[in-house]
Amino acid sequence: MIPIHELLARIRWDPEFGKGKFELAYEDKIEHQHKRIPLERIIIEPGQHFAFEAEEEDGTLHTVPFHRVRKVWRDGMIIWQRHPGGKTK
Repeated sequence: MIPIHELLARIRWDPEFGKGKFELAYEDKIEHQHKRIPLERIIIEPGQHFAFEAEEEDGTLHTVPFHRVRKVWRDGMIIWQRHPGGKTK
């Protein structure tokens, strides 16, 4: 499977593949749980290959390293996931 930053780039730049509702789940180290967030609420700075900014419902931003992303959904179906130990499927 492709690295998460490449999948996110494909969603952004491939008009056909990018159609649909995307969500991702990342490991929250403070709350010790996986948080699911719509793709519209993440910000990836150009040239950034290590992390993105996640916007909480109250508007606050926090940095999430790409290696903490665990799953990606497209229209409710899992299209990418990282297994324990860092392997992707």
